[in-house]
Formats: sequence, C-alpha cells, structure tokens
Amino acid sequence: MHPNPVFRSAQAQHSLEFARTRSFGTLAMNAGPAPLFAHIPFLLSDDTSNADLHLVRSNPIARTISKGARAVRLAVTAPDSYISPDWYGVEDQVPTWNHVSVRFTGQLEFQPQKHLHVLHSRQSAHCENQLLPKTPWPSDKMTPEVMEKMMRTIVPVRLHIDDIQSTWKLGQNKPDAIRQRAAAHVAEQDIGADTQTLAAWMATPTSTN
Repeated sequence: MHPNPVFRSAQAQHSLEFARTRSFGTLAMNAGPAPLFAHIPFLLSDDTSNADLHLVRSNPIARTISKGARAVRLAVTAPDSYISPDWYGVEDQVPTWNHVSVRFTGQLEFQPQKHLHVLHSRQSAHCENQLLPKTPWPSDKMTPEVMEKMMRTIVPVRLHIDDIQSTWKLGQNKPDAIRQRAAAHVAEQDIGADTQTLAAWMATPTSTN
C-alpha cells in the first residue's frame, strides 16, 4: 500500500464495492525460492468476511494448502495509467502512475469438493449479470459428462479475510485545477487499464471518501 495517507483515506465500503465489482485479482503466497502467484476470479461475501474462488488442482498454491491453511494476500487492481509531468501544466513535476488497488490478507484453505458446482454457478452468474441485457449463460448448457470432466481439474477454495487495505492514488496531493487538467489528458490516452474510469475518479476524488 502507498505510504502517503492522502491516498489511503477512501472509506472501506467504497473499496469493497470496487473489489466486489472487479472480482478478479492476484493471489500471493510466500514460498521458496520465490513467492507463488495465481491470477483468479473471486466472489466477496456479503459481510466481507471471506472470498470464494477456485484453483486448478495442479496449481502450486493449491498443492501447498492441501497440507493445511496458509496465509495469503489477494490484490485487486485497476484502473491505472501513466501520468506525464507535462499534463499538470506547471513546472517541477515528475512522472508517476496513478492507480487503484485493494488488498485482502487472510488464511486460504480448501472447501469441500461438493461445494464446487454451486461456486462455479455463482461465479458465472456474477459475471454474466454484468453483461445484461445479454441472456445469461447457465451451466446446464454444458454436456454433463464434459462438465464433470472439467470439474475434476479444479478445487474450491476460501480466503478468510483478516485485514483489508486500499490505495486510491488519484492525484489528491495536487491542487484541484492541476489534478483535473491531468485527468483530462488521461481520458484521451490508452496507456493503462480503463483510463476513462481513472480520469473520472481523478477529476472528483472526493467520491472515494
């Protein structure tokens, strides 16, 4: 998380709404000789006490927690963009990168395999509902034998959340006019993830408080 407190003042509910909508992140676990990572979709519970996800059975993280629950972090990021010093319209500025990130810390453990079908249906429904008015895809469109074959390759997992931290680095350390000038330039670029959303949040960062 960014050390400047001005970038860490977003209300928890705002950060949780972002993470719940985004529903995709990077799972990280300590291991030797280097940390383990997995890029995964997830579902955040209504009370934000846990996040449900699935992993390929052969994933090193899945193999590790087969021996018991382990401490992990789940980082949820985007939108983001490079910020050129020229965009501020004032002297003595430096390049930077604006971004939003939410980080969950907790214990990761397996869930019973019988929970997998329900989790799969919940995850697909969550994503399909964001595509409305497209008719949502139901899992029963799959041939049962094909579905069961795929289900055997993945495992249901739950992250029990102990801590939540977030960074909303939107140029809040700049005067309004300067920050909004940079936001206008971000809106014209395509050098990050979802720059239109980032530009809108930069223009009115108080919406994150």
